[in-house]
Amino acid sequence: MQCMGYTLSLFIGMLVAKTVHEIFLRILHFPAGLRGHPRPKASEVLTQHLLQRNLPHWTSYCVKYSAVTNDQFALSNFNWEVQGTNYHVLRTGCFPFIKYHCSRAAPQDLQLHNHLFTALKAINLGIPTLMYGLGSWLFARVTETVPTSCGPVTIYFLIKEDEGAMF
Repeated sequence: MQCMGYTLSLFIGMLVAKTVHEIFLRILHFPAGLRGHPRPKASEVLTQHLLQRNLPHWTSYCVKYSAVTNDQFALSNFNWEVQGTNYHVLRTGCFPFIKYHCSRAAPQDLQLHNHLFTALKAINLGIPTLMYGLGSWLFARVTETVPTSCGPVTIYFLIKEDEGAMF
């Protein structure tokens, strides 16, 4: 019974954190929110990018928070399957971006890693991820356009990726 109470309080804590996070992003993106056009889910951009690249061995990119709906909040390390190919995804919010690193791999239970990475980001108040985001903003010069159901979305790379590269 005590374990169930812990799980419920963890769930409520994540719900509160997500709500605060969404309010914060709406305030920061106030002018962009006035445009009123729909934004695709971040998960759709992830899937479409992997398909566009013909299911690469790995990829690492950033997408602007203002360009997508953040439907993967609190997912830091997880499996993502696209057309029968599984990827281990490391994901972090690093304002003004969401950063993804995807590696093709067999499915594994990543729940413990996910909780650990999420807890670490909360403990350090997101300061390192903010610095990473600002650094990415300064150095991400390679772009690619990903088609989505809501229109094209630009994603950003810190380095140009070689198509077909295994590493």
